[in-house]
Amino acid sequence: MSTIWFLLILLCLLMYVVLDGYDLGIGIATLVEPDASHRHEMLEQVAQAWDGNETWLVLLGVSLWAGFPTAFGTILPHAYLPVIVMLFALIVRGVSVELASQAPPAPRWERAFGIASLIAALAQGVAASTLIGAIGWFSALVAVTVGCGYLALGYAYAQWKTTGELRARAAHRGRVSTVLASIAAVACLLAAPPNLHTPARLIAFAGLLLFAVAGVVMSMITSPYDGLPLAGLVTAVVALVIALVVARYPLLASPDLTIAKTAAPSGTLTFLAVGIGLNVPLILFYNWFAHHAFRGKAPANHLANGRTGATQ
Repeated sequence: MSTIWFLLILLCLLMYVVLDGYDLGIGIATLVEPDASHRHEMLEQVAQAWDGNETWLVLLGVSLWAGFPTAFGTILPHAYLPVIVMLFALIVRGVSVELASQAPPAPRWERAFGIASLIAALAQGVAASTLIGAIGWFSALVAVTVGCGYLALGYAYAQWKTTGELRARAAHRGRVSTVLASIAAVACLLAAPPNLHTPARLIAFAGLLLFAVAGVVMSMITSPYDGLPLAGLVTAVVALVIALVVARYPLLASPDLTIAKTAAPSGTLTFLAVGIGLNVPLILFYNWFAHHAFRGKAPANHLANGRTGATQ
């Protein structure tokens, strides 16, 4: 039962990184976008689904706290500062995106949205680094990797959803961001190489890294289908996260807190699986519905009317 619960946590993590990753990336991208209309168009893409995307973070935290309380209690004290900073940044980001969307033009709220997105992304990288060691130079490297990865996802999503000059600019900057994120990710692996004890683990890790590389290559290909870069980056992110899990399994936290040692009692996990398990399909449906309702390219004239649907 503990392994099943761990897989649920992994699902929450992957969904959050992919979904909130692209909208955090779009927020970061607005900081370097000189055109006001383009900045607002990018913000509107986030305003359509940001709340549903962040729901996975709540579910992730609850699942870890309830399912592996010992690991949660061990990990959190080392990550208090970045987690608190992240939560405040997400609050500012949620307020700013709604206010900027409802009453444009709002350059100050748009700036707050971008800065809060950047801070939240960097804080998540620092928090993630505490799973391996104390906060230090490696934390800064992981933070840069997460920030660049989110930025690449954001530009890929913007390329998929926009047209004209903004689409072309997103495609170009997306490739640059992808290269930077890839270099930073390789630097992280070299700085803290995984300890692969068995041939099977080594083969699985290497295979997943090949999938990640293939996803990066896919995202760099020039194609008439604007969703290809996003599909490639999602493939790369998912493969890389699973590869890191394979490298550390069954450890949840250093040095010896394994899944079996830190899991809640079986009866508790069963009870929680019913409650949280019922919410997962609902959140998945909400994510699908939000993105389906605003599917297609955003119309060029939708900025004058605030938040609207995308073309069919």
